[in-house]
Amino acid sequence: MDQSFLLMLSNLINLHNSLDPTTSLLTDTLSSTTATTTSSSPSSSTSPTSLLSSSSVAPLLFFTIASVLSYIASTQSPTPSTTTTPPPTTTTTTSSSSYSVSAFRALSTEHIWSLEPPLRDAQWRSLYGLSYPVFTTVVEKLKPHIALSNLSLPSDYAVAMVLSRLAHGLSAKTVANRYSLDPYLVSKITNMVTRLLATKLYPEFIKIPVGRRRLVEITQAFEELTSLPNMCGAIDTTPVKLHSTSSNRIPLTYRCRFGYPSVLLQVVSDHKKIFWDVCVRAPGGTDDATHFRDSVLYNRLTSSDVVWDKVINVRGHHVRPYVVGDWCYPLLPFLLTPFSPNGMGSPAQNLFDGMLMKGRSVMVDAIGLLKGRWKILQDLNVGLNHAPQTIVACCVLHNLCQIAREPEPELWKEPDESGPQPRVLDSEKSFYFFGESLRQALADDLHQKLSSR
Repeated sequence: MDQSFLLMLSNLINLHNSLDPTTSLLTDTLSSTTATTTSSSPSSSTSPTSLLSSSSVAPLLFFTIASVLSYIASTQSPTPSTTTTPPPTTTTTTSSSSYSVSAFRALSTEHIWSLEPPLRDAQWRSLYGLSYPVFTTVVEKLKPHIALSNLSLPSDYAVAMVLSRLAHGLSAKTVANRYSLDPYLVSKITNMVTRLLATKLYPEFIKIPVGRRRLVEITQAFEELTSLPNMCGAIDTTPVKLHSTSSNRIPLTYRCRFGYPSVLLQVVSDHKKIFWDVCVRAPGGTDDATHFRDSVLYNRLTSSDVVWDKVINVRGHHVRPYVVGDWCYPLLPFLLTPFSPNGMGSPAQNLFDGMLMKGRSVMVDAIGLLKGRWKILQDLNVGLNHAPQTIVACCVLHNLCQIAREPEPELWKEPDESGPQPRVLDSEKSFYFFGESLRQALADDLHQKLSSR
C-alpha cells in the first residue's frame, strides 16, 4: 500500500485518539507498521487492514472512508497548484472561462437547475446558439453515434464544444485554448459532430413535404401571404465564404460573384423558414441554374420521383405544388420564376411577379437567419473537404431551432444579387413551355381575383 496513504491514515487516527484515548494502542501499532513498510518488502509487512479488523473500528469508520476517498481523488486529479482556482460561475457573459470544460460541467450538472428557465435558456443560447432543451435533444440523438468513436470527452462536452464554434465562428485554435485541448483534437471532434449532424440527423429534420397534411399547411400559409395557390416553397442559392487564410490554395472556380472564395449553398424553405431541401455541391463561381440542375432535387423532380399529393385546377391547368425562385433559375412547371426582372410585363404579369417575390422573401430571411445564428457560415474556417458537411450541419441545427421556435437573432444581410436569365436546355423545352403556360394562367387568375375585390 502507498506510504502516503498510510501516513495520512495515521494522522487521522492520531486526531481521533485526541478525542478517544482508548485507541492509542492501535495508533502505536499502525506507526510501527508504517515504519516496517518503508524498510521491508510488501510481502513481509504487517497489513494495517488486519489490525483494524481485530480492533474496535466502528469509531474510525468515517475517517477511514474519508481518507480512502481522498486518496483515490488525489491519484486521479492533476497535481494541484499553489493557488486555489475559484469555482465556475453562471454569469451570462461570454468570457474565456465561460467556454471551459469546468464551466460547462457546472452549468450542466449543478447551477443550471437553480436558474429560472428563461434565464437558463438565454444563457445557453449565448454560449451554444440554442436553448438548453434543444441542446439536450441534439446530445441525446448524437450520443449513440459518438459513443462508437471512443472519444475521450463525454458526448455533451463534445457537442457543446462544436456548437460554441459554429455559433461564434471560432477557429479550432481559439476553442482549443478555451477548452485546454489540442487544436487537432478540436478539429477532429468538429469534423465528427458535423458529419453526424449532416448524415444521421439530416433525414429526420430535412424532408421534402410529400405528405398531404404538411403540403396543405404549407400551401395554405403561402396562399395567405401571396394569394398564389399551391406554392410549397421558395428556393435560393447563397455563397458561403471560405476563410481568407486558405484562399491562396483554393482554385479560382471558387471565387463567387461578390469576389471572395466560397462554396454554394442551395436551400428550399417553407413558410416557417424551415429548410426542406439542402444542397452543397458546387464551387462559388458556379451560376445558380447550373447548381440547381446538378442537384438531387432537380433530378427527382424532372424524373417524377417526387409525387406531390395535391393537385388543383387553374383555368384548365393541373397545378401541382411548386416552388418559386428569382430570375436566375430556369422556368419549369415545378419552379416558377418572374416574368420580368424590371416590371416591364403586363399588369397581370407584374402583379404575379410582386406576389412571387413576396413569397421568395421568406427564403431570403431564412438564409439571413441561418448565417446570423451560426456565424461560422460568415467566414468558414474549416478545411475545404469538410466545408459541405459543416454547412449542412448548420442547416440541420437551423431547422431544429425553427421547429422549437427559438428566438430569431439579427439577420445576416448579404449584398443584392442579379444575373442573366438562364438559357433553356433542349432537355427542358417541354418543361419550359408547360411552365410558361402555367405561370400565365396563375397570373391571369390572380389578377382577376384581386381586381374583383
